[in-house]
Amino acid sequence: MFGGLIALLSFCPAKAQKLTVGGYGEVALSREFYSDHVNRYSSPENYRNDPSHGRFDIPHAVVYLGYDFGKGWTFGTEIEFEHTGTGSAVENEADEAAEWEFEQEKGGEVELEQVWINKQFSSAVNLRVGHIIVPVGLNNAHHEPSNYFTVYRPEGENTILPSTWHDTGLSLWGRCARIKYEVQVVAGLNAMLFNRDKWIHHGAGSPFEFKPANQLGFAARVDYYATKGLRVGLSGYCGNSAHNTYPNDLKGDGKPYDKVKGTVAVGSVDLTLNRWNWIVRGQADYGYVGDTDKLNVIKDAKAHASNSPVKSAMIGKNAVAVGIEAGYDVFSQITSLRRNEQQLYVFGRYEYHDSYIPAGNKEMFDYTNVGRLAFGVNYHPVPGVVVKADYSLRHLKAPYNNEPSLNIGVAYEGFFL
Repeated sequence: MFGGLIALLSFCPAKAQKLTVGGYGEVALSREFYSDHVNRYSSPENYRNDPSHGRFDIPHAVVYLGYDFGKGWTFGTEIEFEHTGTGSAVENEADEAAEWEFEQEKGGEVELEQVWINKQFSSAVNLRVGHIIVPVGLNNAHHEPSNYFTVYRPEGENTILPSTWHDTGLSLWGRCARIKYEVQVVAGLNAMLFNRDKWIHHGAGSPFEFKPANQLGFAARVDYYATKGLRVGLSGYCGNSAHNTYPNDLKGDGKPYDKVKGTVAVGSVDLTLNRWNWIVRGQADYGYVGDTDKLNVIKDAKAHASNSPVKSAMIGKNAVAVGIEAGYDVFSQITSLRRNEQQLYVFGRYEYHDSYIPAGNKEMFDYTNVGRLAFGVNYHPVPGVVVKADYSLRHLKAPYNNEPSLNIGVAYEGFFL
């Protein structure tokens, strides 16, 4: 989707509309037929018969703004409101002796996911500088709601990788015939924000007003458009993650962790087939973090203040996520509906992921080993709008309890100007 904005801004005629406005958003309603207790994994036998619970959410609402300055210079930005954004205020509490109090009204995030300047030298050579998407994995490269069937984003990549992965840096990209490529240099990940349940998911963030860049990360992606409707992609990331925080008090002459690197390496392969009224998508990701034995000592909660942003949970040496989904448009066989541009995809999806694969014994944390089966429908009444429904069964190893859920969603996606 946003790739379409880039292409539009880069290749539009001189007299075309210079300002581009677009976006996407999702509304999700869920009923989860398992316990939501914080201890459901540490003592699963105590929460096997807990009641189900419901959730209403707006996972993402995104606004795109782009502008073509001319002569190959373009600008793009993406502003994202997750879970409707944050809600906080200072209030004067009359029932508490008129004290001023900080009130947290709701959770959520507001993020500037992209803001960049792009210079196009040719269709094969573009240079982009700013805050950009790191396109490692299928979900990060194609994260709009029309690019997956389930109500929520595919959970394997969304668990182990930053999602949507965005960082500040430099990108060289372009397309030559059937090949599209991108090479990036960005601010490195922060190992102090890795944890067991999410692996490196939080590592691209920063609790500060700036992003420490004591370390750099290097990302690359190549997409091959093999034939009509078929795209195959390879992507990867490499960079050190230790000593990339503030203050950098782990490093210095004679300190015991001077030589700890925390090297992160991620490799991913993915494909999309959209042909013969079928859509098939698949991906496989595997990752490695070096020096985890030392990083887990550094991250120990006893070594940090209680309000420190360091995530004290242990991290695994490796993580994996594999997924495949396929859907068929049954309305393609009904002439009147096909002519009216309506579509109804019946789909199935399977994925497997594990965010904590340690070098030694996994001990009591096998709940991170998850298989998930989902099936449902996607109804497109008009282009740009989709109504989704799916039943999902997250399967965990014994003694942990399986986690079934029923999800309904509505999403939109398009350019408005």
